[in-house]
Amino acid sequence: MKSINLKEKYNLVNGYWHPHQIGMVDNMQVLLAKLKGEFVWHSHDKEDELFQIVKGTLYMQFKDRTEIVQQGEIIIVPKGVEHCPMTKNDEEVHVMLFEKQSIAHTGNVKDEKTKTEYPKI
Repeated sequence: MKSINLKEKYNLVNGYWHPHQIGMVDNMQVLLAKLKGEFVWHSHDKEDELFQIVKGTLYMQFKDRTEIVQQGEIIIVPKGVEHCPMTKNDEEVHVMLFEKQSIAHTGNVKDEKTKTEYPKI
């Protein structure tokens, strides 16, 4: 057991919308990602997602509204809820994600941004 320096780990994250695994908690992955622009509309049939905003402001779009999630806040997206995270004004946002290992990056949607593997850093 060692402490994890998030700043050092974020320096190892390559690209946007590509989560990198920094640890496991039971069957949950702890992931770091850098976000910029708009992602893909998708949902996860069997898994909830937790987004913790480490730096910046995330705009979590839902079909009926957009939630603004600021640095130091979290948002939990329940399973089955269609959503699309985005950033504004070319801002780079840093997030920490807590997800089951079984989760598909973009649910049932296949897109150029879809990742099938998360590098361990």
